[in-house]
Amino acid sequence: MPVDRINPSGLPAPGIYRQVAVATGTRTAHLAGQVARTADGSPVGAGDLAAQTEQAYRNVATALAAVGGTFADVAKLTIYVVDLTPEKLEPLVEGAMRAAADLGEVATALTLVGVTALAEPDLLVEVDATAVLP
Repeated sequence: MPVDRINPSGLPAPGIYRQVAVATGTRTAHLAGQVARTADGSPVGAGDLAAQTEQAYRNVATALAAVGGTFADVAKLTIYVVDLTPEKLEPLVEGAMRAAADLGEVATALTLVGVTALAEPDLLVEVDATAVLP
């Protein structure tokens, strides 16, 4: 596995992500931000942050599979959430965990960013990933 994930002593131990990811692979994949759309572009989860998060994670997995990767190869995620508040963390985690039930471990180094809007008005979340492949 080309990515080692750790929570060093001296830093908080977060529950759903890791503080550090060390990558040792030979190829780097930079994914475009993934949103709640199916392959034909249809919207998923109107007004439902958990459903949109789950679909965005599944789209990340699909993009990774196209280059021979999985979530195990992800070194860093950046998640953009429209009008981020503490109350939105629960549905965000719920959606990620629903995706993880099928995809396996999705925890890695992560940055969560609140934004005022995304590219289309119905989008609530966008997931950006960088993976290191063997």
